[in-house]
Amino acid sequence: MKPIIKNPKKQKPMSRDLKKFLVYSLFLGIIIIPMTGFPGKTFEAARAFGTWGVFCAALGLGLAAKYFRNSGPGQALSDLAAPFKEKIAQRLGRSSKKARVAAVLIPAALFPAFADNYMVDVGTTCLVYIVLGLGLNIVVGLAGLLDLGYIAFYAVGAYSYSLLNLSFGLPFWACLPIGIVLGGLCGAIIGYPTLKMRGDYLAIVTMGFGEIIRLVLNNWDGLTKGPNGLLGMAKPTIFLPRFSENGFEWIVWPLKSPAALYVLILIIALLTVIGVSRLNQSRIGRAWVAIREDETAAELSGVPTTWMKLLAYVMGAAFASVAGAFFAAKLSYTNPNFFIFMESCIALCIVVLGGLGSVSGIILAAVLLTAVPEMFRGLENYRMFAFGLAMAVMMVLRPAGLIPASRRRGAEPFLEPDTHTARPRD
Repeated sequence: MKPIIKNPKKQKPMSRDLKKFLVYSLFLGIIIIPMTGFPGKTFEAARAFGTWGVFCAALGLGLAAKYFRNSGPGQALSDLAAPFKEKIAQRLGRSSKKARVAAVLIPAALFPAFADNYMVDVGTTCLVYIVLGLGLNIVVGLAGLLDLGYIAFYAVGAYSYSLLNLSFGLPFWACLPIGIVLGGLCGAIIGYPTLKMRGDYLAIVTMGFGEIIRLVLNNWDGLTKGPNGLLGMAKPTIFLPRFSENGFEWIVWPLKSPAALYVLILIIALLTVIGVSRLNQSRIGRAWVAIREDETAAELSGVPTTWMKLLAYVMGAAFASVAGAFFAAKLSYTNPNFFIFMESCIALCIVVLGGLGSVSGIILAAVLLTAVPEMFRGLENYRMFAFGLAMAVMMVLRPAGLIPASRRRGAEPFLEPDTHTARPRD
């Protein structure tokens, strides 16, 4: 006899997608309407609900396009376009990745030519946070070490440049490697005592280290000027050739304009992206991921977990020091209040929102968390509420981040295989 148990009613895909559409639309309304303008006046109401309507329409068009592709006419069009898609894919081949990189890099490079000084400054801040997020990605995203005091290394880079420039007159390019070394040394100092710590204990220790650095900078009046901060640091300079009556000579050109500073941090961010991407695909990166997934199993597999975790702290701190040195040179001013705990939280949100170990995800998250809120600076308190709500929803809907990291297949093992193992008998 067949069992009389009835199968539960399966939810139809269309009804499920409609429910998702309603939930996402409601979530967008909660976020967008108050940030765009509370509907107190007619103009503010039109702007708020109009912005919400644009986002909802985009969601609806995406849903409609999905069902059109699965319908009869959609399948027919897809079959007609299939040969052309194959030819395009064959011609592009590996160049598709280069095309995607160019599609991002070219608009970013041309951005100062079409934007005003305020938007260029916002773009510069966004690139600084990209460097910060990529540095923290090494510690949190790859090695899995929860660091709540990462902004301390940012402060070390800023104050190292400020003190060296004001006290000894060293230029930016001479102070930068010194700041990297000092930041890496601080990373080793905080990393070595915490090698045996995990989880909440590690987070508490790193948070305490970040507060210690801020309090020292705030109270050491003789060196850091305390809460007044340091003022008057020189801008970064570059050498340019010039032909004059006396012949060929080199001149020192300070990068004072917002566009020049933007180009400089864009180059720094590009080098950071290349370096972190190579680390991610290297044996060191795979060792960090192994530690993140299961430290005990990684250690039993032969991964030197102690030195790998220490290296993660040092390299993450070095990238933060680079961002801090540029930040101090850009403003020609630094203050302990720039390096509060909230900055560490924003950097951590960039890593978590973008995706652990995902370089492209961190770039996208840095843009969303730094450039977009600048348009709603008048609603400072509500921005923090929106951040918290967005993070909570992301943890439920996309726990792997906006763009999850993808590991390459067929990767070489961290340790060389043992060629002297005994062969099985016949």
